[in-house]
Formats: sequence, structure tokens, C-alpha cells
Amino acid sequence: MSTLQAITLDQMVDTDRYPLSDPEGTAARAVVARARRELAEDGCTVLPDFVRPALHEALRQECAALAPHAYFDVETVNVYNIDVDTELPEDHPGRRTFERGNAFVARDRVPGDSLIGRLYAHEPFQRFVADCFTLPRLYELADPLSGLVLNVVRPGMEHPWHFDTNEYTVSMLTQEAEEGGSFEYCPNIRSAEDERFDDVRDVLDGRPARQPERLPLRPGDLQLFKGRYSLHRVSPVRGGLARHSAIFAYSERPGVIGSVARTRQLFGRVLPGHLAAEGRAVRGDGLLD
Repeated sequence: MSTLQAITLDQMVDTDRYPLSDPEGTAARAVVARARRELAEDGCTVLPDFVRPALHEALRQECAALAPHAYFDVETVNVYNIDVDTELPEDHPGRRTFERGNAFVARDRVPGDSLIGRLYAHEPFQRFVADCFTLPRLYELADPLSGLVLNVVRPGMEHPWHFDTNEYTVSMLTQEAEEGGSFEYCPNIRSAEDERFDDVRDVLDGRPARQPERLPLRPGDLQLFKGRYSLHRVSPVRGGLARHSAIFAYSERPGVIGSVARTRQLFGRVLPGHLAAEGRAVRGDGLLD
């Protein structure tokens, strides 16, 4: 057993600040109440040093070792992750295109006994995240490639403006870029009932009514985010280091598997499970992406 494998999750997570195993305790309830308030107001909350600072370097090294497995393919995209040739009105924000240069290490390349692998599957962690999102429970994605991934943004690349397909996204920065690589977002710019295309277009055209928020993130911070409704991006990375972040994707519903087209776009491949599930996806809203 390696040194990292021997580390328990109680040793990894600062359980004095974030007592995962005592959800009814005073400290946990205070953390959850703050998270719920910030998620309701801004669609985002950050839990600083969720991973103990003494383990930040071990976390960075473990994820950096996974980064070479990322699927890289610079492609032209829009904020809705739909086909850029989709027929849309002339002024529709879906007609604005960008080069997406970030890459993903697929779930089947992330060892289950890694720090991020064990945290993703840890039931007290899942219950804690669900509580923060005011949900009875969350499910791991059934998708064999999505669910838990490492997002890699190399120097000179960016993850342009987009909306998430998942309702609830949980992420953790594991390696900072030397320069750039800022997380920027427009809180609650749309809702399940209203796409607000005009507001989205104004952001893409550089004339928003409200300037996007820029969120300071540090390795080991846990970010909870409603990326389905908040337009967001990672700004261009500069310098000699890539930006790495672990993404823990959950759903309110069991059995969620990504579409064939989206999976191939992100990972360059699909598996039999994706083909078998195609056409049976259940969506919780009628939004474009």
C-alpha cells in the first residue's frame, strides 16, 4: 500500500472545519447553512482548505501524474455545447464560437483508490454535498467516463464560456497556473424557465449589464457550483504550468449517462454503455444544452 493509499479521508479532509461524519453537529450545520445561503444568492460557494494544507502537494502530484492521460483536441464550440452548425437566428448567442482547449482525464483513468477517487465515492462526503445543495441525496453518475474527471488546461489554452449539463458540479483545484486560469462566472444568468439569450449574448459581446465574478481559488479548496444556470469559463492559462482541477459530478437521479456525441467530444471515445443508453436520457428541464 502506498503512503497516499494509507491516508484516511479523515486525515485528508479538515474534519475540524468540515465534520463530514457528524452532519447534525453544530459545526456541520453552520457550514451547510452558509453554503446554502451563498448557493441561493450567487449559485456558488467555496470551502477553503477542504483538503488539509499538509496534503496539498501530495494531491497535486497525484493529479499531475494523471494529466498525461487527458484527451486533447482543440475544437470550435459554443456556450451550449451544441453543434456549431445548428440553425439559429442571426443574433442568437449560440452562433458565437470559441476554441475549447481544455482536456479531460476520463473516469476510467482515475484509480478508485486515489485521493480524489475515494473522496468522490465517500458516502459522508456525498451526503454533505447533498445537504449543501438542499437535496435529499445525490447519485454518482453511471457514466463510465464522466462523473469523476480531471480537467487540464495547458498554457496557452482556456475553457471558454459555457453552461454545464450537470445540475450540480463539485470541483477542487489541484494545481494552479503560474498566470491566468481564473474562474469567472455570471451568477444565475438563466433559469430552468428562461434562457435569457439577450443577457448571455451581452456577456459574449463584452457588454454585460453586470460584470462577471472572478473567483479566487486555491489548491485544496472545494467549490460547489450551479453551473447549469451560471455562464462560466476558465480564462487563458499562461506561464509554464497547466491548471488542474478535479471535477466530481453528481445527479439527483440514478443511472445518468452522457450522450454519445458529448462523450466523444470530451473523451474521443464512447463505450457500449453510452450506445445502449442513447435516446433514453431524462432531462430535468428544457434548456438548450
